[in-house]
Amino acid sequence: MNKQIPDFNEVFGQLLPVAEQMQQQMQAQFQQAMGAFGQLGPLPGLQAAAPLQNATMGAIQPFMNSIMGACQAALTQIPVHSLGQIQAEYAAELSALMASAFSSLPNSDSKTKQPVPLDCWIQGDKRFASADWHDHGVYEFTAAMYSLNARFTKRIVELVPDSSPEKRKVEYAVEQFVDALSPSNFFVTNPEAQKKLLETKGESLTQAIQNLMADMQKGRISQTDESAFEVGVNVATTPGDVVFECEYFQLLQYKPATEKVGKQPMLFVPPCINKYYILDLQPSNSLVNFVVEQGHTLFLVSWKNPTEADGHFTWDGYVEDGVIKAIEVVKAISKQPKLNVLGFCVGGTLLATALSTLANRGDDSVNSVTFLTTLLDFTDTGALGVFIDEEQVKAREESIGKGGVMPGKDLSSAFSSLRPNDLIWNYVVNNYLKGEKPPVFDLLYWNSDSTNLPGPMFAWYLRNTYLENKVCQPGKALVCGMPVDLGLIDVPVYILATREDHIVPWTSAFQTSHLVGGESRFVLGASGHIAGVINPANKNKRNYWVCEGEIPETPEQWFKKAKEVPGSWWNDWAQWLEPMKGGEVKAPAKPGNAKYKPIEPAPGRYVKQRAV
Repeated sequence: MNKQIPDFNEVFGQLLPVAEQMQQQMQAQFQQAMGAFGQLGPLPGLQAAAPLQNATMGAIQPFMNSIMGACQAALTQIPVHSLGQIQAEYAAELSALMASAFSSLPNSDSKTKQPVPLDCWIQGDKRFASADWHDHGVYEFTAAMYSLNARFTKRIVELVPDSSPEKRKVEYAVEQFVDALSPSNFFVTNPEAQKKLLETKGESLTQAIQNLMADMQKGRISQTDESAFEVGVNVATTPGDVVFECEYFQLLQYKPATEKVGKQPMLFVPPCINKYYILDLQPSNSLVNFVVEQGHTLFLVSWKNPTEADGHFTWDGYVEDGVIKAIEVVKAISKQPKLNVLGFCVGGTLLATALSTLANRGDDSVNSVTFLTTLLDFTDTGALGVFIDEEQVKAREESIGKGGVMPGKDLSSAFSSLRPNDLIWNYVVNNYLKGEKPPVFDLLYWNSDSTNLPGPMFAWYLRNTYLENKVCQPGKALVCGMPVDLGLIDVPVYILATREDHIVPWTSAFQTSHLVGGESRFVLGASGHIAGVINPANKNKRNYWVCEGEIPETPEQWFKKAKEVPGSWWNDWAQWLEPMKGGEVKAPAKPGNAKYKPIEPAPGRYVKQRAV
């Protein structure tokens, strides 16, 4: 074996100590930098930096410990012979790459077989798609060498047995490491950024610094031009009124779009981990607008963005004073004994525990339930599982479990790290190397409009769902003093999952069909967690899968029997929902009633409050 070829046993044996040292150095430098901010005062044009709290590093330390421990455990499970085979394959490909790199030199042997073109190593990678990378020189070689090393680093992780509980954490750690080291992320190795600097005579650098300073002030990377949007002006614009509010939420009632509406109203329960207006971005892609146009009297819960003063909010509070209270108010305003309800993501989990609580009380206020990309069985938690283990949950319980908030920016950063190239490094390159202005995109504006979570509620959620998976086990979890039993949800249930969802794996969402007591219809949409849900019917894009008749036991069996249908699942859901209206009545002339009078126009104050 050529001794110049890296020995992978040596490389990975050294990786963990180096990573630990880097972590310690970064922590020390960060603390030192923050201390300097406190001594020197704010930079020109910036607000004064908040003092570093011990809780900041304390919150991330359990996660770092978990990742490091997972790496150490996983690497011991890789068979030595498999590692040797990878090493040999790497040596062969490296030799081929070097031959390609030097084939164009004047003294190269023209009689030898023509090597594979150097750009073959970077084809299909959008980071290196520009012609500037294909210069048959140093940039192309740097990108090719990076791609080769990245691919074999990930292949080593693939050698960790699938049965290993540490594998997902190791995959996450390696993805962060590999994506961060791309030559596209550094000015000195990015020919596109260098070219733009010359073409603009330095203007791109000036703009890049301005972008960086603005984002430092905001404390996050800008993904879109936030000045192009305003809640209530060009997003969240479906006409309506706030007809009730309490410390947990505002209740919106939307203006009817038809002369007659369904007798039984509908209530949306969106996730409290994000703003509700993902369901009401623009009129053309608004699920809220679609439902109103289908002839439903629609109400929607707009959760408060909690501050430190709301740090005592609990899961029980969100159920009792949130979901159940909203159901009570909708019934009072509509003068109907039953309503149809919809829960999206975490909103669906809240809704399910609320319906179990109501069933325990003998309350049958609900006529039908729709769950959109909702986890109730947390056996497989998808990409988010990397953040969950006993040590990390216990740390959250100790720091904020009895009071305090989980900052929205921390939640947003965690979600972005699951797709680092698309949601982090892409914007670092465009904003800070090329000096480009972020694009105008309503979905990314919503994504940047994060929300805090109350500590007690968040801690309960982590332990009872992601960590111990109690909600799906009858009697294991207690909500509002009563045992949760999802089998008590004995009404028609529509369940939507999306095939490429990395937050709620569709195979996990499928399990809801066997947990609830009512007759279920399971539908699988194309695309991911958001794009799969927000798929307007009038655009006729994508597709979905349905399986008529009794639902099979496993998701694999279901998919084998399922039929693919072009277009949006919205049409299928609207058809399913039509009989749930309970007949039609004249649309209400005005919102609310004598007791619950309009407070302010939709979208209301709560949704406009941004997390600090």
